[in-house]
Formats: sequence, C-alpha cells, structure tokens
Amino acid sequence: MSPLSRRQFMIAVASIAAVHAVSAEALGQAHVDAAGAATGSGSARGGAAVESAVSTLEQTILQGAVQKGAYRTLVVGPGEPYIPRLDILRRAPSPERKAARRSLLYLGHLSDMHVIDAQSPGRIEPMIEQDHAAWGSAFHPQDPLSPHVIASMVKSISDLRVSPVTGAPMSAAIVTGDSADMHSMRELRWYIDLLDGLEVNPRTSDTFEGVQAWAEAVWAYRPTNPSGGSFGDYGFPTLPDLLDQAIAQPVPSVGLPAPWYTVYGNHETLLLGTFGLDSQLRSLAVGGQKSYSVEATAALALGGYASSTGVLQQGLDALGLALGLRPGFRSVPADPGRALFDQAQFMSEHFRTQPDPGPVGHGFTDHNLASGETWWSADLTPWVRVFGLDTCNQVAGPDGAVPEVQFQWLRGELAKATAEKKLVLIFSHHNSDTLENRAQRPGQNERLYGATEFVDMLLQFPVVVGWLNGHTHLNQILAHRGPSGAGFWEMTTASCIDFPQQQQMVEIVDNRNGTLSLFTTVLDHAADAIPGSGGDYLSLASRSRELASNDWAETPFMRRGSPLDRNTELLLPAPFDLTSITDAALEKQHLVERARLLRHEKKLS
Repeated sequence: MSPLSRRQFMIAVASIAAVHAVSAEALGQAHVDAAGAATGSGSARGGAAVESAVSTLEQTILQGAVQKGAYRTLVVGPGEPYIPRLDILRRAPSPERKAARRSLLYLGHLSDMHVIDAQSPGRIEPMIEQDHAAWGSAFHPQDPLSPHVIASMVKSISDLRVSPVTGAPMSAAIVTGDSADMHSMRELRWYIDLLDGLEVNPRTSDTFEGVQAWAEAVWAYRPTNPSGGSFGDYGFPTLPDLLDQAIAQPVPSVGLPAPWYTVYGNHETLLLGTFGLDSQLRSLAVGGQKSYSVEATAALALGGYASSTGVLQQGLDALGLALGLRPGFRSVPADPGRALFDQAQFMSEHFRTQPDPGPVGHGFTDHNLASGETWWSADLTPWVRVFGLDTCNQVAGPDGAVPEVQFQWLRGELAKATAEKKLVLIFSHHNSDTLENRAQRPGQNERLYGATEFVDMLLQFPVVVGWLNGHTHLNQILAHRGPSGAGFWEMTTASCIDFPQQQQMVEIVDNRNGTLSLFTTVLDHAADAIPGSGGDYLSLASRSRELASNDWAETPFMRRGSPLDRNTELLLPAPFDLTSITDAALEKQHLVERARLLRHEKKLS
C-alpha cells in the first residue's frame, strides 16, 4: 500500500496540473499542506486560497428570545462534535483508527432546495388559507428569498471543500431532488445556474408582483404590513424594504467546487409534488393573471382535477381570465419563461450547463434522453460507484416507490459492482419512511416496491455502504443491518426552504482495520445567524432562515433531528479487503480532485 515515490509524485503533479490548467507548484504545495493537516502538522486547509469555513462543528444556530408575540430571532450556539454510531458494527471501534484513516470519497449532499419564483402565476399559494398545516408547502413567508439561500448554501459547500476530518479534497456533490419548486422552467434554470456558479436575476418585473405585496392577500405574510392575518398575529416583523431588496439585484453564486449530479424529486414530477399538470395550469403559469384567493385558486388553478370540469368549462374559464372577469385574480406581466417543464425537459436542461464543474448532464446521459429512462449510474472515483434512482410516483401523491424495471436493473448492477469490488452509494429523493406510494393508472400493472423490499434487496449486497436521500426536510440517519452483520447507513438531509435550512457533507473513510467510517457534517448556509438590514444576498439569506424558523406550521425545530442525526461517525464492516485500493492510486485521485479545487479557487480570486 505504498504511496507515490517522489519521482512518481512529481510526474503525477506535472501531468495532472497540465490537464487542469493549474500551477504544478501550487498543486504540489496544496497536497503537502493537506497531508500536514491530516497528521496535525500543517495548515487546516488544502490550499492558500481556501477561506476559513464554518460548519456546525464550530457553531450552531438556535432560536433566541421572543421579540413580539411568538416571533423569535436566532442566536449562535455551541458547535457539535462527531458522535460515533455503532448500530451496525456493534463493537467498540479501535482508537487507533484516527491515526490510520484515509479518505476514499468526500461528497456534498444537497436536497430539497425548492428554488421558488415567488411572482409566478403558476403558484397556488392561497391554498394555505384553507388549511395551513395541510398546504403549508404552497406558501412560505420566505419564498422570495429562495435564490439567495441557495447561493448562500453553495458558498458554504465551497468554503468546506476540504474535509475537516482528513483534509481530503471534495470529489463531487449530489442533489437528491425537489430543486425546482413548482415545475417552472425559470426555477429549473435558476437552480442549475446557481450550482454552476452563474448569477440569476430575480427581477422579472419593475416591482414585486405577488401575493406578499397585495393587501387583498391577508392570509399571507406581507412584509410591508403584516397585520390582519395569522402571520401578523404571530408577530412577524414589518420589513418595508424586503420585497424590493429581494428583486433589486442579481444573485451571485461562487458555484460548486466539484462535479455535481442530480435525481428527480416529486416536485419535478407533479404539481406541488402531488398533482398532475393540466393544460389549464400550463396556460395560467405563463399568463398575465395571478390568483390571491383560495376560491379563485381552487376553482381555476386546481379546477382541472374536479370531475365536473370539462373542456367547455375550461374554455370559458380561460376566456374569463383573459378578459379579467374572474374574481380573485390580479394582472401581472405575462412571461413565457415561466413555462412548466415536462420530464424530458428536466433532463435536457441539465445538458445546458457549464463544463466546469460539470459533468454535462449531471448524471443523465444521451441514453437517458433517447430512452426516456430517468435513472443512471456513474463512477465518482475508481472505487466508488453511485446509482441515481427515480422513486417518484407519476400518478399522484408526494411519496414514492421503486418501479420493477429500476429494481431489477439495480439488482443486476449491484451484482456487477460486487464482482468488481466497488463501494456503492445509492441516491434517491424518497427515504425509507416515504417509499410506500403504489398509486397506478387503470391498466398499469408494473410492480412498485416499497421500503421493506428495497432495503432487503440492498442488504444482499454488502458493497452498498450508504443511501443518501431527502423529501422529509429533516436530518435523519438510520442504520440498516442484515442478519450477517453487514449493512448500510441511510442519510436523509434537511432542506433549504424550511428551517434549519441545512445540508450535509458525507465522507467515506477507510480505517485500515477492516472497518469503514462514514462521516456526516451538517452545514448551515454561509449567511450570519443574525440578519442585517442590507440587500446583499447573504443578508437576505439570513433573513430567510429567521423567517423559516418562525413558520409554525412546518414544525421547524423538529427538522433539525437529534444529535445522532447530525455530525456523526457511522461505522460498519468493510465489504471487502480495502488494500486493493492502493495508497498510490488514492494519492493520484486526490491530486486530480485537488487540481479541480485549485481551478475553482482561481475563479474565486
């Protein structure tokens, strides 16, 4: 397991630096610095240009004192160390592992970003007036600030692009669905561009045109005058400049520092992740009328779901809307950029991307475009293979299942990965608590597998070490252990729309003693805990987090999870002899990854 010799190291540095257009001297020094950090003798970062990163290891963000009514501000709390979990290993880990460990993969995990175009007529926000608890995801008081939060989260991941455990460079990132909140092509483009490092412009009209600016929408949080509705009664603050600030300037993004991959979420499959898309709603989304009342929304925007709504009635509704005769609507600028995308367009838009960080398609391939298949596989390193699944139900309902064709495909691929001695990570939107939706259309007879069957199948292949997912907007880590003692860890991360607005980093570490550790590090986005009055994207992201922490219907503090669901060391037996991964090969892989980080840092400077 010898590392590269000095001569091999110099040759590798020169060739890798040339391929990635970075300085060979800078690459070599970054590698030496990181090696020193891993042994406690050098800089804690992997390169001179890396900023000091703050994670929940150093500090947490908690609710503070009540300011008005029930409304609370946020404060900085103490950091949380890694907690070892032995649910699968079931024996005390060797203390020598800390000095022996080596990193096999350092990965960013984003999920449920819910990028929102808050001014779109295609939204159905008034439904929360009917039942805030049931329809809470239709409207959030922080909706106009979602692009700012994503940019802030991207910065946080960029800042932590070197592992706080081993000093290893970030290899890749995965997005486990629900990126575009309401099927809008604009939301889809915003999310892709922000992860790619491009700025997005939320100014889609001269002034903010949406329910939060309209006096008629007393059910909404209206920052200029919150009184008269439930948000005002709760104590939400008066912020007269907030909506102007939200659209005043483009939102910049530093971009992710490593290649990123994605899978479908239910919000990319159905309206609000629950209903099918009809032609009436598609017309409404790009048109010049936006609803502010629950009656108008239920009658028109959701009218296509009523059995009594026929083609003639839909035509009359469309005519009345065009003539401004329907009550509960206000005129807004029509915008074809808000068209609702279909399944094929979701995949094809990921090919309209920056080559750096890449990859083009972000997991989807030409085969996916040609076949319509929405699942994929990729090798993130020579020893880690990943599988991106589409667990979304195409008929109705927010929860999902694993279709027969994917189930059998994955079973065959896991057999291959076992023969090839590849460690495996599974990516999906749904988790094991929400994988029971077997809704089908009449005549449809494909078998849909639920959580028990899916987990049992994965346990047949010990090369599966982790399953990363989202959907429930909370931090949760579950152990799945088979009768032989092998198993895998299921890691569910929180969301960027609901408090705590956190995501996570995941690292696979070889302890060189027949065991693996999966480290999970929870990240707050980069904005300060206490919002300022400025209109820059970090100040607005900070304000979003505070507003989200007071959205009572979303049970915000339950979503943080327990300490065992946040910063953890998840131990399990190694599925094969990891000495087959030589130190020299691993060092070369880290040099490639570090060269990508140097290229990213060059863009930041």
